Amino acid sequence: MFKFIGFVAGFYFFGFFGALLGLFVGSFFDRLKSYGLGAMNPLQNALRQGVFLETVFVLMGKLAKADGVVTQDEITHVEEFMQKLGMTAEHRKQAIAWFKQGADPAFEIDAACKRFMMICGSTKNLKQVLLVYLIVMALADGHFHPAEEALLSEIAGKLGYDQAAFRQILDMVLNQSHFGAGAASPADALADAYKALGVTPESTDAEIKRAYRRLMSQYHPDKLIGQGMPADMVAMATEQAKEIQLAHDLIKKHRNI
Repeated sequence: MFKFIGFVAGFYFFGFFGALLGLFVGSFFDRLKSYGLGAMNPLQNALRQGVFLETVFVLMGKLAKADGVVTQDEITHVEEFMQKLGMTAEHRKQAIAWFKQGADPAFEIDAACKRFMMICGSTKNLKQVLLVYLIVMALADGHFHPAEEALLSEIAGKLGYDQAAFRQILDMVLNQSHFGAGAASPADALADAYKALGVTPESTDAEIKRAYRRLMSQYHPDKLIGQGMPADMVAMATEQAKEIQLAHDLIKKHRNI
């Protein structure tokens, strides 16, 4: 949009070379818009990063305690999570404090979710990545407890997702999480691939392509950083993109497209 406006305005006021300049400037603003307007404000980005990290760890703590006990597998998952982030000893201490705060039975999620939405709510990608991280956390101990699913559903609602949207994201993550590990048969692997993209065997080639592009766009490093995700967390987010790519490749091979 900005690219077109810049081109027209530049040509009208300054002729051919003005049109080129307007096209360049407009393209710059279009990129900023696609990555999230927070990319224009470093202070806003820093605030989003802090709120995002705090929300991740307090909700991880709440989720770990949802079934009544924090297991060693869940603790190991959080420790590996912090290790992948390359956290300093001081930052690890803070993250552990947030996790313990969330695991306290008296902790309520309302304030944390409201603060997240106030600071990060305009960034669709951050909301979905947060939800994806929490679903992966729920799977860390190898069991998806009904209490964990109920809490995830509640959190999703506070992030603005209705039940249908939550179920779609949940279904995609559940299949993406084990897709790369192999399936019992080629037919099962193909079925998992469709679910990992949030489509069905009845979807058209065009619908599958759109779903694939939409999912890959949500995990695009520039967009995530531009919206305020800490750079160290982007590598973890792109792990999900690898599963999406594998699923798409399998469907393409099956359909000869």
